[in-house]
Amino acid sequence: MICRIWHGITPRAKADAYARFLEQRAIPDYRSVSGNRSVAVLRRDEAEVTHFLTVTHWDSEESIRAFAGDALLTAKYYPEDRDYLLEFEPQVRHYVVSAFESSG
Repeated sequence: MICRIWHGITPRAKADAYARFLEQRAIPDYRSVSGNRSVAVLRRDEAEVTHFLTVTHWDSEESIRAFAGDALLTAKYYPEDRDYLLEFEPQVRHYVVSAFESSG
C-alpha cells in the first residue's frame, strides 16, 4: 500500500470555503478511483494562513496512475484551486506503508 500526501496553503479567510470544496469535490474524486482505500484531509490554522494535507492510501502505483496520471509524484490540481491556494507545490510525497490498521 502507498500513502500519498499533498500539502496546500490558503489564506485563513478562505480556509472554511476550501475545506468545503475538498469535501465536496476532491474527496469524491479520490474515492471514485478503484484502488483508493482512504482519504483524510488535515487542517492547521496558523496566523493568516491555513495548511491543508490530503493523506490518501492506495493499493498500488497503478491505482495512483488512474487518479493522477503517469507522472506519479506530480500534484493534481483542480481549476477551482486557483480561487483558494497561495501557491502550487509541484510534487506530492509517497510513502510505502509498512504497517496499517483500520477500525472498520
